Amino acid sequence: MFVRLIVIVAVFAVVVAWGARRSDSAGPEQVYVVQAGDSVWSIAAANYGGDIREAVWRLEDRNHLAGSLVSPGQKLRLP
Repeated sequence: MFVRLIVIVAVFAVVVAWGARRSDSAGPEQVYVVQAGDSVWSIAAANYGGDIREAVWRLEDRNHLAGSLVSPGQKLRLP
């Protein structure tokens, strides 16, 4: 009886784990095209709430930027 219960719970756990989705991929990737006068700081301020410094770091990290310089027409992936 106890073994049967453990098997049922294990099968249920496997089914739930298999059907679960990752929560960090809530939607399609967003791409921002840099406009004249934009900076990494202004893009981060317009697209994220909270600490702008962290948003700037995430933008730079996600797009492999060496610094905060961006050019008009450049496409940035928003994290």
